[in-house]
This record gives sequence, C-alpha cells and structure tokens, in this order.
Amino acid sequence: MPETADVPLNVSRETAQKSPAISSMSKAISTKILQELTKLSENTPEKFTQIWNNFGSVIKEGLHEDPNRRDAIFAIARFATSKSDNKTRTLKDYIAELRENQTAIYYITGDDPKRLASSPHIEGFNARGIEVLLLDDPVDAFWVTSALGYDGKPFKSITQGLAEIDSIALLDQSSNPPETVSEVAELVGALKETLADHLGDVRISTRLTESPACLVAADTGLDRQLSRLLADKGQQGGYNKPILEINPTHEAVTALAMKFANKGLKDTQEDMHLLLDLARIADGDLPIDTVSFTKCLASLIAKNS
Repeated sequence: MPETADVPLNVSRETAQKSPAISSMSKAISTKILQELTKLSENTPEKFTQIWNNFGSVIKEGLHEDPNRRDAIFAIARFATSKSDNKTRTLKDYIAELRENQTAIYYITGDDPKRLASSPHIEGFNARGIEVLLLDDPVDAFWVTSALGYDGKPFKSITQGLAEIDSIALLDQSSNPPETVSEVAELVGALKETLADHLGDVRISTRLTESPACLVAADTGLDRQLSRLLADKGQQGGYNKPILEINPTHEAVTALAMKFANKGLKDTQEDMHLLLDLARIADGDLPIDTVSFTKCLASLIAKNS
C-alpha cells in the first residue's frame, strides 16, 4: 500500500505518536468520520441521535483536543438544555431562540443532569426564558474554557461571576418582586466577617428567585466544576474561595437579617453558617462541619415542634 509505505514495521507507542505518516492517517480518518457523521445528522437525524446518545461524550472530546475541527463538531453536537424536556438540541436551535438583549450562550456544568436542571443558579434564567445548556460530561468542563464561542456568542457559565441578566425581561411582567429590606445590606457585611475563612465575598444575587442562597465562582479564575475536577486529580492551582450570593427577598434571608439587626452577631452566627451549608448542599457539596450542621437542624426542629 503506497499510502503506508513510510510506516515502520515495528511501531512502539512513542514512535506512533511521532510518525508523520501515522499522524496523516489519523487526521484523514478523523475527517472522514466527521464528514459521515455530518451527513447522518442532516439526512437521518433519528439514527444520528442514537449514535450521539452512545458516543456523544467521546465526540465532544474533539471540542477540547481538536480546535481545527471544533466548528464542524459544534454543527452536529447535541445538548440537553433547560428547555429540551429530556431531549437534546443543537447550538443552532439555541441561537434561534435567544432572548432580546441576550449576548451569550449560558451553560452549567456538573455530573448530575437532574441536579443541574434544578440548580438555584438557573432560577433567574428560567424566570427570563433564557435557555441554559446542561453539561454533565467531564469533558464539558474543559472545552467550554477553550472554545471562544459559537455564531459570535461567547459561552458563559451561570455559576461564575455576576449573572448580568437584568437587561433581559422577565417572562411574567405582572409579578413585581418584593422590596429588599434595608437590614439585608447590614447582613451582607456580617456574613463577610463571619464566613471570611470559607468565602471570597458575599453579595446580593440577581440570579436567585426561589432559593435563599447559592455559591458562585469568582469573576476570574476557574468554574467551580472545573476546580473540583482538577482538585480530584491533585491540582489545586485554580482554586479560589467561592462567593456567597443571597436572595434579598427570600423569607429565610429577611428573617436572618431582622434577627441580626435585633440581637446582634453572637446570636446569629450559627444561622449564618447554616445558610452557607445550605448553599453548599445545593451545589453538591457536604456541609463544612456535618456534626454541627445536624445539631443545628435538630435544634430548629425542636424549636418549631
């Protein structure tokens, strides 16, 4: 075979990695497979869906490892989203339904699609009809950091930095959120002081509508899921303390704010730690101190019984 004449007869792994002939063959095979997958997605989408359901996580590795073919892979990629109802959608479908003033493709990464769909981080996006990609494969946490975007829209994690969605209208314009009590601003300062060992900052949230609090990654640095994956591999370089965002109109937050205003820091420190632990649990983490957490919950049950 003339195409493989330059391939050495005894091929070690190291030799294969450095061989120009094998590299050329690999590229040709990858191109051919991608071309066939593209034809299949266009002509027989039902069959392609079956292939994607079984091999989609492998195909998506190309988004991280093969930038030259990234656009072609984006064209066939399928994603579960907050609007997909257990089906998958293309990025072309996503772009076609952007809300007015929406400037990014929003996503959330994790390892449990059900938990992602019910994450507190997604509440404000659902309230505005903003579709969110639910990315639950490990490789997803990596390719979103290297991909510049799709169709001129950058990818943006809903668990990192400020939500910046205030300019997108709520679906229900008739429901005006309750006013924030002034004591909440004082509570923010107390939370910063009390939880400084565990948090990089505390701030009022615009992404929460139903939950009392959530944890987000800093504006710069790594997404929380990527930080977890790297930490599991013993790499701590990208870790930053998370930011606690609180819902200023949630009854638990307003009650804590009033309690702090009336009784001071000493009588509310336990509740502040409980608020942080609730945010950690919603994010898939354990409470900081599980023994103290269970004792606090037991005490609350006894008080309300």
